[in-house]
Amino acid sequence: MLQSILFLIVAGVSGWFAFKGFSRVWRNIQLGKAEPTTGDRSQRWRNVLLVALGQQKMFKNWLPAILHLFIYVAFVITQIELIEIFVDGIGGTHRFFAESLGGFYTFVISFIEVLSVLAFVATLIFLARRNLLRVPRFWKPEMKGFPFTDANLILLGEIILIVGIFCMNGGDKVAQARGLEHYHQTGNFAVSTWLGPMLFGSLSDAAVIAVERFGWWLHICTVLGFLCYLPYSKHLHIIFAFPNTWYASLKPKGEMSNMPEIQSEVRAMMGLEPLPGMEAPAQNDSAAFEFGANDVTSLSWKNLLQAYSCTECGRCTAACPANQTGKKLSPRKVMMDVRDRAEEVGLEVRSGRQKTDEYNDGKSLFDRITPEEIHACTTCNACVEACPVLINPLDIILQLRRHEILTQSAGPGEWLPMFNSIENAGAAWAMSEPRDAWNK
Repeated sequence: MLQSILFLIVAGVSGWFAFKGFSRVWRNIQLGKAEPTTGDRSQRWRNVLLVALGQQKMFKNWLPAILHLFIYVAFVITQIELIEIFVDGIGGTHRFFAESLGGFYTFVISFIEVLSVLAFVATLIFLARRNLLRVPRFWKPEMKGFPFTDANLILLGEIILIVGIFCMNGGDKVAQARGLEHYHQTGNFAVSTWLGPMLFGSLSDAAVIAVERFGWWLHICTVLGFLCYLPYSKHLHIIFAFPNTWYASLKPKGEMSNMPEIQSEVRAMMGLEPLPGMEAPAQNDSAAFEFGANDVTSLSWKNLLQAYSCTECGRCTAACPANQTGKKLSPRKVMMDVRDRAEEVGLEVRSGRQKTDEYNDGKSLFDRITPEEIHACTTCNACVEACPVLINPLDIILQLRRHEILTQSAGPGEWLPMFNSIENAGAAWAMSEPRDAWNK
């Protein structure tokens, strides 16, 4: 009875903190502008199943993909045992499903144990890759401080979960072998049947029960702690990868979004009638001439969802040709900066010091993302292609660049001759002859 009360208190408090954390993230995402979702729903479901659930894009690099798969599948399948832990915690029972499921229960727990061993090996390798082998994409400037610590904390948390599982199952198997009360037979598990007696076989009955209870509480408390920590961690992607792949753009990667106002002006310059719905805005409408985006409130909510879905794996930055040649552009940093700015703006809005529709704290994304970074982008889409969860850093970079050039009338000085040539001659290069003179 005492354990049930304690469990309900711990679970209730953890659930409340987790709810507050996830609510904060959701409100921050809603800071973005509305954006409709169009396109083939079957393709969206295909993205969810293949990319988010099946991790299709991870397997372009097969070794880390397999190691990640061990951890991912172990995490998913272990939730089956977690359901039983919740049932036992609330009802004060022990191994509630064991008697009714019989041999199938033994198979499921054995399968979880095998996956846990594989996940343990993968976790050690990932820790070594980050801290000993120092894979370059994990040591970029934007990964200093909390981002690097965050990744290690989660990997260490995975090890603690596995320790909890084997303390719980190993102690249980020793208690079963001794016929202790409440520890009924569950069959032979794949790992703990021999690991338990080897580690705990020499302990007294009271100590064995203490080990089993320690493992049970360690496992559930780590899970609940992870749930509370998730809204502050890059590992939020284990949840947000699913909606992010659903809402991802279905346009071809080389297709850029047009700006109706600009198209209307260009058609007017060429003497063409404006297309329906693309009439030029009134000259006195200053808001209509805000092009691109300069802050999270002028990005779309889908851009912010992508920022919170970022895994910080660095594949985008590793694939970026600008970054490879020593330029400051890092697509991963762009997504991290957008997320950090959303946190900053969201805090001001929730405190009541600012309103979303008229937000102005004297700062913008340009205080975090420098012009040098966005100018370095070649719009090659390498970052978009590399992302394992269909995030599009290029869209945000283009919106920032459009705002700088079209709204602020700024930009690199070396680009001005190209702009003048396009305006005067219709070509990127200045020519003394008309562009179509070659065909005469």
